[in-house]
Amino acid sequence: MLCKAGCGLTGAHTYSVLLILGNPATLEWISNRSDWIVTMPDQTRCTDKRPINGNGTAAAEEIARFTAIAESWWDETGKFRPLHQINPPRISFIRRHLVSHFKLPTTSETPFKGLEVLDIGCGGGLMSEPMRQLGGKITGIDAGEKNIRIAKIHAEKSGLDIDYQCRLPESMIAEEKQFDVVLSMEVVEHVADLQLFIKACAGLVKPGGVMFISTINRTLKSMALAKIGAEYILRWLPAGTHDWNKFVKPSELASGLRRHGMEITGLEGMSYDLLRDKWSLTDDLGVNYLALAVKE
Repeated sequence: MLCKAGCGLTGAHTYSVLLILGNPATLEWISNRSDWIVTMPDQTRCTDKRPINGNGTAAAEEIARFTAIAESWWDETGKFRPLHQINPPRISFIRRHLVSHFKLPTTSETPFKGLEVLDIGCGGGLMSEPMRQLGGKITGIDAGEKNIRIAKIHAEKSGLDIDYQCRLPESMIAEEKQFDVVLSMEVVEHVADLQLFIKACAGLVKPGGVMFISTINRTLKSMALAKIGAEYILRWLPAGTHDWNKFVKPSELASGLRRHGMEITGLEGMSYDLLRDKWSLTDDLGVNYLALAVKE
C-alpha cells in the first residue's frame, strides 16, 4: 500500500476501513475473491526497442502505466507522493547497511564516495539523486524512455552528474560491468519474468557487493491493504495498479537470489502510521518490506 493521495476520506474513515480490512474474517473472505486480483493487459512495446514479455524482464503494460504519469515523478503531492514518503526509511535502511558492510565513515556527508551504484528501474530518479548526494557514482536504468528523460532533466537542474540509460538489466550482462551496490526499489512486483530479473540483477553485483530490494509481500494482509484497500476501497491507487499474484514472499526472493550466489542478510518491514502520515521501518514484513542481499 503505497499511495494515499486523493482518497477523499477523513482520517477517522480511513482508520475504520483499515480496521475492517485487518479483521481475520475479512481477510478470509477476501482470499476467496480471486476476481479482484487484476492483471493489466499488454498494451505497448519497449521504448528502447529491446524485447518485452517472453524474452525480457520488462512488462509492456507496466512501462505504459508509468510512462503515462512520468511528468509527475517530482511532484511530492502528486501521483508519486507515496514514493516520496517512503524514501526516508528506504535511504535510512540502505545507509545503515552500506556503512556497516563497507566500513564507511559514519559522520561523513558523502559516505558512499567511491561506491559504484546501479539503480534498476530508476523511474524519474527518486532514489538515484539522494544516492548521488551521499557520494555514490550512480548509473540509473529504466525501460521507460520518458522516465529517463525526466530523470536527466531533473538531475541537470539539481547539478547532479548521474548516468541515466534507457535499457534493461539483462542487456548489461554482456558488457561484464558490475557494481558495488545494486538497487531494485518497488520493481520486482512489476517485472514480466521474476527469475530472469533476479538473475540479471545478481549478475551485475560485484563479488562482495550488495543488492537492496524493496517490494510487497504476498500475504492476505497485503491483499487486504495493498490491493483491495488501496485500489478498490480507499482509491489511493488506480484499480489494476498491482497484481497480487506478482507480490513476492521473502522466502521466494531468498531462494531466487541464492541460486545466483547471493544471501539475504537483512530484512525489515515498512509500515504506514496513519496519525503521523508517515512511513517508518518496522519488524512487520506482512506488506511492504526491504531486503539486503550480499554476494559471496
